[in-house]
Amino acid sequence: MLTSKSSRPTPERLLDAAETLMRTSGLANATTKAIAREAGCSEAALYKHFANKEELFVRVLMERTPNAGPLMTALLAEPGEGAVGQGAEEGSEGGVEEGLAAIARHASLFYADAMPMAASLFADPVLLTRHREGVRKIGAGPHVILDALAGRLRRELDAGRLRPDADPRAAASLLLGACFQRAFFLHFSGADVVQPVEEFAPAVARTVWAALR
Repeated sequence: MLTSKSSRPTPERLLDAAETLMRTSGLANATTKAIAREAGCSEAALYKHFANKEELFVRVLMERTPNAGPLMTALLAEPGEGAVGQGAEEGSEGGVEEGLAAIARHASLFYADAMPMAASLFADPVLLTRHREGVRKIGAGPHVILDALAGRLRRELDAGRLRPDADPRAAASLLLGACFQRAFFLHFSGADVVQPVEEFAPAVARTVWAALR
């Protein structure tokens, strides 16, 4: 007979279990059966609270990685806003650069945290396809971050703070691509081959901003 591991609500226990297995075994090996067993409940109970494993994965990323929330806040900020609670005067050009630096910092740390959990998917094409389809069903996916940053830069363009011929999506791709590459190098080659995030984020933001202003 299955028993609860704690008095925590079942959804929270399932998220705890999913996070533990995804971090220790990788997403490919974190099956719904294993997650339910780790949480001390039945697989049927899992499906009462979550549509599929993909929803669990997205919830773990958004709720259990420390930079997901700040990243989305920075991405959805109004035009001209810099880092939350500090930085250049709102609406100034410096505010745009500081906003990009905040995004680059949080994105770099978010990708570094999420990459090990998702990497195992790429070893199994069938599982990757199923995961892709499951994520699409709930309106999620890695492209959401790119869309959000492109949207923020589009708002900056409409507000007149970017050069008229600036390409918001291309600029978003450059900034986030650099952050993703840093995460890959960090895990593949080690911390000694990447620039500290405190130096990396403002440098990338400054470079992207120089092409936009």
